[in-house]
Amino acid sequence: MNSLELSSMSDEELDSLDLDNKTFGVIGVCGVVGNLVARILMDRGFTVVGTDISSKEDCRFYSSFEDYDIEIFFGGHPEEFFKKIDFIVPPPSMSENAKVLDLALKKGIKIIELGDIFKLFKPEKPVICISGTNGKTTTTTLLKHIAYSAGIKPCEHNLKGMQGNNEFIPSLQTRLNGDLAILETGTDGTSGGLKSIIDLTHANFGILTNITVDHLQNPHENDEEDFITRSFLEYAKVKGELLKGIGENNGTLIYNSDDPTIVGLFKEIDFKGNAISFGIEDELSRVGTKPCWCGRDIEINELISGCGSFECECGIKYEKPMYLAKNISIKDRTFTLESPEGESEFTISLDGLHNVYNAVGSIIAARRFLKLSDEEIQKGLLSFKGAVGRMDIVAEVDGKPIMVDYAHNPAGVETILKEIRKIYGDTTVVITITSESGHEGDIGILEKALDNVKYIVPASHDSRLVADELLKSAKEASADFDYETLKNTFVFTDISLKQASNFTLGANTEQVIEGVKAALKTDSNIIIILGEAGFKFRSAIINYCREL
Repeated sequence: MNSLELSSMSDEELDSLDLDNKTFGVIGVCGVVGNLVARILMDRGFTVVGTDISSKEDCRFYSSFEDYDIEIFFGGHPEEFFKKIDFIVPPPSMSENAKVLDLALKKGIKIIELGDIFKLFKPEKPVICISGTNGKTTTTTLLKHIAYSAGIKPCEHNLKGMQGNNEFIPSLQTRLNGDLAILETGTDGTSGGLKSIIDLTHANFGILTNITVDHLQNPHENDEEDFITRSFLEYAKVKGELLKGIGENNGTLIYNSDDPTIVGLFKEIDFKGNAISFGIEDELSRVGTKPCWCGRDIEINELISGCGSFECECGIKYEKPMYLAKNISIKDRTFTLESPEGESEFTISLDGLHNVYNAVGSIIAARRFLKLSDEEIQKGLLSFKGAVGRMDIVAEVDGKPIMVDYAHNPAGVETILKEIRKIYGDTTVVITITSESGHEGDIGILEKALDNVKYIVPASHDSRLVADELLKSAKEASADFDYETLKNTFVFTDISLKQASNFTLGANTEQVIEGVKAALKTDSNIIIILGEAGFKFRSAIINYCREL
């Protein structure tokens, strides 16, 4: 549902509201929406009284109210709450027949829905939306860091432990205090979701990092246990909503033109804005393929998974981008950026070719969106410590680095493991993933790992299932894998790998830690834990390694 459909009043009714010196009652201030709505109102000088059925101790995001003057009633909605307020704002999940709303109406208290909040309070600041299958978190975090280092304050949701691309967060975040908004705008593959965020944030800038296989299965809206399957190009069209939205706003889109799927989108969508292309120049990795918009498979001379030089009979082909990173030294973390402004030398603090892509997108945005000089940008690039959970070295055991990375789809897994192999050599990977593209995605993840590491520890139910299938096929000589090689590559844990989640979590805490234990017995140079579970249970990994 488009968030504006949650509005209970017409534009004329909203315009006629007298908001001066009024008090807003926000229900569910311990939840994501209630917390953000309360802070939006207080940022604009309104008095807010909150309620929540949770206790203060269980109020997950209470710390975000630290700098705000807000009265909160915990454990319910007492009579005193209604005596203090002129308007009441319920969470979007609350039924219109809820007793608390019926009571408010009987007392003459006007109900303000979430959609009304979006209409009443516009962002009133520059907004950039960053999307893509891989790299969006690092690009978002890096661009924010560059902004902060230059004295520019982006608005922040400050919801501890929450990703910034969840449901209503980006659209509400833009309405908080800040000089501008730098938003990670992901998607679960649902059509219309990304476009809705662009419409609600009034974004005038965007970055599209890449589009690779992901989110090819999603929960059906009517049944959490039922899954619908979509093609890669259907998923790509969802990402293409960024182009559509930025174009309709006559904005500027910064895009990775080494990705043929993105290049093809410009033929599929009548983009009306300003487009800025970027890419890199480096040694080719291998020849790969992706589905082309014309129905054929397009061959790619890959630099990283799914990106490189390409040409299809339909006319989609590689062209030199406006911004090109060349003379890349992975060892020194340096490159030359060729651009319409001339050539500039940059040094980054991150490892890997994929992070050169992330850096270039951020540099262009820092120049065009933040209006910063190269000197200011370079300062931010060098002081950036990396996004939590992305090539994140969390511990060291007997001189061996223990790294966590959120990579969770075949392309992301391939890219990160290739870069780790270049830097560290022999690698052990602990896979905690359940693919968002179903069993085919789980197979793809394990196959990418087999190409790039010495040892694999399947720590999730789904990765173990695929490992067992591959071993069986190899033993029966019905697969392209050597049985003895697979036996020597897979390292199994001693516990039962029951399904930890029906969705993407993959492994539970115990399964992750047992995976690390098994990995520590191998003779590789580094251990990397991949997936959402590795990221979520990062602190448990750190604590376990400290005990050792």
